[in-house]
Parts: sequence; C-alpha cells; structure tokens
Amino acid sequence: MTIKYFKTQQAFRTWLEKNHDKKTEIWIGFYKKDSGKTGITPAQAIDEALCFGWIDGVRQAIDELSYTNRYTPRTKKSKWSKINTENVERLIKLGYMTESGLKAIEEAKADGRWDMAYDSPKNAKAPEDFLKALKKKKRAAEFFKTLNKQNIFAIVYRLQNSKKAETRERWINKIIQMLENGEKFH
Repeated sequence: MTIKYFKTQQAFRTWLEKNHDKKTEIWIGFYKKDSGKTGITPAQAIDEALCFGWIDGVRQAIDELSYTNRYTPRTKKSKWSKINTENVERLIKLGYMTESGLKAIEEAKADGRWDMAYDSPKNAKAPEDFLKALKKKKRAAEFFKTLNKQNIFAIVYRLQNSKKAETRERWINKIIQMLENGEKFH
C-alpha cells in the first residue's frame, strides 16, 4: 500500500480530477492534531471524494502521529450514510459536485440505497418496532441498557438494512434472543 499525503484540499481535488475514473483506490495519510504537521483533514477528503463519486473506507494507524484512510469509487452496492447524504446536498448547493458524483447519487436514488441511508453510530437510535419487542423480554431489555453506542449501532444498522419486513422481524427476534442470553450482537 502506498500512502499519499496532500497538503491541501485542492491538491486532492486535482488528483481526483485526473484519476477518479482511472484508479481503483488511494490511501491518504493524515496527521493527528498533536503531531505538529499539517495537511488535508478527513472531513476535507470525504467532501472531495463525494464530489467525484468516491467514498472512504478502512482506517489504519501508521504510527503515533498519523493514520491512513482508504478511498475508492462507489460501487453499485455501496451503502450511504445519512451524514454523507447531507454532505452531498451541501456540496450540490455550493456547486462542487462533478458529473461522476451526481451520477453516484442518481444511481443510489434509483435503486433505493439513498432512502436506506443509515444513521451514524453517534446518532443511532433503536427503532420503535425493536424497542416494542424488547419490552416483552425483561432480561434482554436490561442487558440492552448495558450496551455501548457501537453495539447499539450494529443493531440499528442491521435492522435499517433489512429490505423485507419478514427479514427485519427475523433479525429483531434473533437479536433479542441474543440479548436475552447476555450476548452482544457486535
């Protein structure tokens, strides 16, 4: 893996202008705040990636002062987060989106991925149908209260991505049974 550091947001945009339709990935290096070094931020990088129909993925530590994120073109199965749907709406208003980025949005709207955008871990809230079923199982409900945001997000993400009602119901029952047994879903 080759890691590329960009000094500015514009430098990454220039790279995308030349490579968004040629390359299959890029690993961008970022400096931690206390490193004393400057460069593009993850927020700036995702804005530019979205403009060209790309998305961020795996994050890995490099050392105590830096880390890297992988960016790739969106695929036909790439899921959308609500944060990124809001981000692209902001970028559209600013006039920053490219044809490639707009095409990725159109495809997601056409096949339903846009409407199925998931909440971020920070904003994830268990859906009402899950909570209603959970109330019927006291031990599961008590164990659910001990879960951290990451565990709750895993549950919410799974339920939000269930396309059929019967699949969703099956997952609700499975997750509640796991909680009843004192098992975390994630």
